[in-house]
Amino acid sequence: MFSYVIRRVIGAVLVIVFASMLVFGLFFFGPSDPGRVLCNASSGRCTPEQAERINESLGFNDPVQEQYVVWAKGIFAGREIDIGGSTIECPAPCLGISYQTKEPVTDIVKERMPATISLAIGGAAVFLPLGVLLGVLAARKRGTATDRLLVGSSLLISSVPYYLLALMVYLYLVTQWGWFGSPEYHPITDNPLAWAGGLMLPWLTLGIASSTPYARFSRGSMVEALSEDFVRTARAKGMGERTVLVNHALHAALVPVVTIFGLDMATLLAGTVFTEKIFNIDGMGREALEAVIDDDLPIISATVLLAAVLVVIANVLVDLAYSVIDPRVRLS
Repeated sequence: MFSYVIRRVIGAVLVIVFASMLVFGLFFFGPSDPGRVLCNASSGRCTPEQAERINESLGFNDPVQEQYVVWAKGIFAGREIDIGGSTIECPAPCLGISYQTKEPVTDIVKERMPATISLAIGGAAVFLPLGVLLGVLAARKRGTATDRLLVGSSLLISSVPYYLLALMVYLYLVTQWGWFGSPEYHPITDNPLAWAGGLMLPWLTLGIASSTPYARFSRGSMVEALSEDFVRTARAKGMGERTVLVNHALHAALVPVVTIFGLDMATLLAGTVFTEKIFNIDGMGREALEAVIDDDLPIISATVLLAAVLVVIANVLVDLAYSVIDPRVRLS
């Protein structure tokens, strides 16, 4: 087990390094002109000579490998960034300076991540148990009207684009009918009740919409698990139906569910774009969307790199969780 963990960690580090190279290459050497963006953000008007001076001060005219080493070193040791003669201190982990606000991207991530984390955790607390519960119920009632109703409802909800569903929820439940107050983020450390109340509607919307694939996956896995020999053996021994379902079949059925849950959580933590934009929550997803509009490459690259790191970590944790959930899985 220990050797497996070491191998997975080493593999994860290599993947993250490779992902950082791709992010650096895609966003720092794309068609955008950082000098022009920075100059326009500062003065509103920019000449080609001014943009070139900024590019020179930022080192964008240096060889590619030197630029990557400086950028990667800044993540661990920090660096000073010279923008047209103005030096900005960027402490570790330095992910660059926002072209629009001249703030370290790390500070922006620290400011916006709590809202995104709150949305992700709250949404997961709804869609994971709800989806698994509906899937188990549908599998238990396989072939009945209850099964068809649950499967049909999940397909119906899945067929509606999430951004349209979230928009309809906001327009009707908040704007027109006033059943919910306007969603907003409050730090949980300031007021836990305000934190939960401000995010309740986004949690329910995200949770219900995201529960449908979990219901279908859980149903399929549960149907397969209920036909296994160990379930028939447990029933033959006289165990209660609840014990057979929860202690035996459900453990085996959760393996594929854990896989998609780990990846979904990594994606949500990287930014719930539609939820944050529609419900006016200042999180990383909304920040990344605004960065795309403003051509703010350091924020875009930081968001993509953060997403890559979270997905890699989620994959490692999912692999380790297999042996805990399903005793038939052995990691060597």
